[in-house]
Amino acid sequence: MSCMPTCTQLFRTHHAVGGAFAAALLVVAGCCSERTTSPTMAGGECRIPLDPSTIGATVVFIRDFAFHPSSVTVPAGGRVVWVNCDHSGSDHHTSTSDGPAWDSGLLAPGEVYARRFDQAGSFPYHCEPHPSMTATVLVE
Repeated sequence: MSCMPTCTQLFRTHHAVGGAFAAALLVVAGCCSERTTSPTMAGGECRIPLDPSTIGATVVFIRDFAFHPSSVTVPAGGRVVWVNCDHSGSDHHTSTSDGPAWDSGLLAPGEVYARRFDQAGSFPYHCEPHPSMTATVLVE
């Protein structure tokens, strides 16, 4: 059993108690540096182990040809982490800015991409191989 925070754990903890307290809560809960190379999907939850450095970031799940949530708001200097939560053998996806700001490259199921947003603004993005997949990062 892995004691790394999963996408679901990180998302729920961050949004329920705030970033700094979440970090302390995860340490108290006994997290360790164990890594899992193969993601497991159960009951519609994303169970992909994340690096502890992602604590406090806003998580966007990629599943079923959509970004979840389709719009996130972060403060200037905030980080967004995209996680391809599709089942093994599913299509690869990207997080690609509609402008020249970023391109994650292809993310296989279970792969993660993180980006820090330093400037305020609205940043629409899409999946390069699936242009109907669209979403927005709003930086305040």
